[in-house]
Amino acid sequence: MLIAIVDAGPLYAAADADDDDHASCLSVLQRPDLELVVPALVVAEATYLVGRRLGARIEAAFLGGLTAVEVEAPTEGDWPVIAALVEQYRDFPLGGTDASVAVLADRLDTNLIVTLDRRHFSAIRSTRQRPYHLLPE
Repeated sequence: MLIAIVDAGPLYAAADADDDDHASCLSVLQRPDLELVVPALVVAEATYLVGRRLGARIEAAFLGGLTAVEVEAPTEGDWPVIAALVEQYRDFPLGGTDASVAVLADRLDTNLIVTLDRRHFSAIRSTRQRPYHLLPE
């Protein structure tokens, strides 16, 4: 099974049936060959977006659906690396949530990221200096 780190965009798109990326994101998030791991900072960002744009009923359903994925909080050692990436890409800018996706991918030794944010994740490199493989393609 392949480990895939999930960003907020695909989670939101999967929750919003009217989103242009709904079908492609849902398809990737339902792939049986992927072990989906979601950074805790991504959960916070996606929950905020779902609740604000789609309402409490869909937010509650979204939160209930998180039982299908593994949610991973940053470790004590991750925070300095997240901060260093934010500083390194300050002119981009790369925020803390996206940096947490990159750091978790490195910690779990995967370069597979489920994201709609091609701008950031196509441009940055992991701390191991490898490019990311982005889904949906």
